[in-house]
Amino acid sequence: MPLLIPNVTFRRFATLAAGAALLLGTAACGGRERPEADLAAAQVTSIGVNSYLWRAALETLSFMPLAQTDSAGGVVVTDWYANPDAANERMKVSVAILDQDLRADALRVAASRQVLQNGTWIEAPVSAATVQKLEDIILTKARDLRRRSAL
Repeated sequence: MPLLIPNVTFRRFATLAAGAALLLGTAACGGRERPEADLAAAQVTSIGVNSYLWRAALETLSFMPLAQTDSAGGVVVTDWYANPDAANERMKVSVAILDQDLRADALRVAASRQVLQNGTWIEAPVSAATVQKLEDIILTKARDLRRRSAL
């Protein structure tokens, strides 16, 4: 699967470059009106999904190496991670945030698991409880983040 990180980086660079060009173009204009480039700059930092779910997903999976992130599309994909206490087993997780609202059905978690047998990684089943637990952790963190921001 190709990584989207370079494309996301290029898109952000292109957006920033366009915003900078607008800002420079309006900076020479007189008057006290707010330049329209401020709106473009504000849109560069916004994400397309619920920010609490996004931050909670990144925090929850922070111990795993990230293979792909796309804040506009709400996708986080980790690379394979092996727990040092169980080196013959590894996991890969993907999280999809489907909405801008903080709701349980706005989150989808999928996991893959492999075990090492005779020097070869073999696909193994992932317990549904494991995926459910990850979803619960992310949702709980997202709700906590929202509560803390309201204080």
